[in-house]
Amino acid sequence: MLAGIWAEPRPARPPVRVWRDWVLSSALVAVSLVELLLRDDRAWAPLLVGVSVVVAACLLWRRTRPLTAVAVAFGTVLAFDTARIVVVDATGLLGIAGLLVLPYALLRWGSGREAALGLGIILIWLPVTLIAEPTSPAEKVAGYGFFLFSAALGAAVRYRTRSRDRDIEQVRLHQRNELARELHDRVGHRVVAIAVQAQAGRALSAADPERALATLVTIEEEASRTLTEMRALVGVLRDGTDAELAPRRGVVDIERLARPGGEVLGVGVQVSGDVEAVEPAVGTALYLIAAEAVTNATRHACGATRVTVDVTASRSQVHLRVRDDGEATTTGSRYAGYGLRGMAERASLLGGTFRAGPDPDGGWSVDAALPRRARTS
Repeated sequence: MLAGIWAEPRPARPPVRVWRDWVLSSALVAVSLVELLLRDDRAWAPLLVGVSVVVAACLLWRRTRPLTAVAVAFGTVLAFDTARIVVVDATGLLGIAGLLVLPYALLRWGSGREAALGLGIILIWLPVTLIAEPTSPAEKVAGYGFFLFSAALGAAVRYRTRSRDRDIEQVRLHQRNELARELHDRVGHRVVAIAVQAQAGRALSAADPERALATLVTIEEEASRTLTEMRALVGVLRDGTDAELAPRRGVVDIERLARPGGEVLGVGVQVSGDVEAVEPAVGTALYLIAAEAVTNATRHACGATRVTVDVTASRSQVHLRVRDDGEATTTGSRYAGYGLRGMAERASLLGGTFRAGPDPDGGWSVDAALPRRARTS
């Protein structure tokens, strides 16, 4: 633990010096000058003013050079108090009360090593100044209390700020993951669909030009929808506002994934049960999982000729099963990318279950079971 505190780095981006810092330092010097003018004994006036000016000047570097500021300020006052004990018969000025700010700055902006060394300097100075200025036991305790409270307050503010920054970073990470999932599930799926249609169009170009032309029209429409959703996602990143995305798909839209076989992998869809009453968030998640599973099968199912999509709605949950008839491999590119991770996250966030892997009857299967009503985890 001590090693961890010693190795603690400085907080990032300390505030720059502003006009309020100059006002504070100037006010401390002015208070010292006024106090000195009101005194009857001015024998050590230059020394007293010099000490006050040094302390006030150190406050200007309390954030960027906290250890240096503490060392110079408290070192100067330590030398002055030592002189008071030995040879100088003088009382300190109120202007050196600015020393109370330095322990706070040391713990707030210094590294662990700087904080330890700076507190050591302060604890060396405290008994010396209490000897130079005779006080009661209660006043001695209060003196230690003031400076330790200042240091404790700086440490508390430091770690509270760190905790807040950590929470903000967690929120940003969550937002990035959400955007990555949206980008992968929405735009990625459409781009794969465009690639599949392009392959089909190329295969048909010589034998059936009319069907090839129809395929090009489909590609154009899909590309336009992809561009619209991409612009919406970019708008979220740029402006931080909610994007006006296309209407959310649901369970009934899974039937649109069906396509005949031939030039591309055929997809058969069967939906049973009352899917109309499924909560929209659940329906959207099921559609995106099904679309991603079909896309993965199209891209990676070695030797597959057909993909079947079965959706079954019961009273409490909806079960989705996507299976291809390709080779039941357990390694390879099906595990690459963010597809499986995104599908599992969607199911988990809604209180459901997810499994993907080789099917006992051959091929690869994806199974997801989600409650009809979303339960956030």
